[in-house]
Amino acid sequence: MTGQTMELTGKLLVAMPGMGDTRFAHSVIYLSAHSEQGAMGLMVNKPAPELRLSDVLDQLVDDTPPQAKSLAVHFGGPVETGRGFVLHSDEYRSALETLRVGDGIALTATRDILEDIATGKGPERAQLMLGYAGWGPGQLEGEIAQNGWLTCEASPEVIFDLPDSEKWAAALKTLGIDPLGLSASAGHA
Repeated sequence: MTGQTMELTGKLLVAMPGMGDTRFAHSVIYLSAHSEQGAMGLMVNKPAPELRLSDVLDQLVDDTPPQAKSLAVHFGGPVETGRGFVLHSDEYRSALETLRVGDGIALTATRDILEDIATGKGPERAQLMLGYAGWGPGQLEGEIAQNGWLTCEASPEVIFDLPDSEKWAAALKTLGIDPLGLSASAGHA
């Protein structure tokens, strides 16, 4: 690929109904990095129901605040599923490393954010993910060209405030698309 034509860092990827990979069916992915070297993103609407953040936090501190205990853990993607990432509101800065990605959204992958959440000093809004979605050079652009994904602007409201089951439809609606009108097969006139 000569020259970068798409800049998708900080955007949402919305899986089309015909997505061949079932791991990504109806997924909404926040792209935290996109360049000629590839892309990395975190699924924001796939909870890991068998895990709660309190399970992790209870190992760090004795008295975890109630709001921290209620945070669900999400399946961020199929790559490095043992690695944790916290997507959060950008008023929080880790003492070690926080990447401000987009409008009102940041990413921290260091243990100190979990300790800060556990002691009530963490970000106002947060989502913990295990694993991530990754693409090699040009791979994501190819999947978009083959109608695998739509892209739209990301908003903290869609990522943090909506129930997981509503995020896919809400992301589509930001593009003016009615989810019920989408077909699993793309047509070419």
